[in-house]
Amino acid sequence: MREVVRANDPALISAVEALLLEAEIPYQIADQNISILEGGIGAFPRRVLVDDSREEEARQLLVDAGIPPKGMRL
Repeated sequence: MREVVRANDPALISAVEALLLEAEIPYQIADQNISILEGGIGAFPRRVLVDDSREEEARQLLVDAGIPPKGMRL
């Protein structure tokens, strides 16, 4: 699995999920349950992971949608 997005913004994570679902690219959200431990303050970013074989396709999809690449602060 490769990380394609890391963000604290739940709206951005939802948008990425919708794009990946529509494109039928399987994904996983990592660190989603940490928010329970942190009290929902958004201190820990969530990571969107895709299979290695679909990483390039997922990244291009996000770029086309105007979502910044991994590594940019969100």
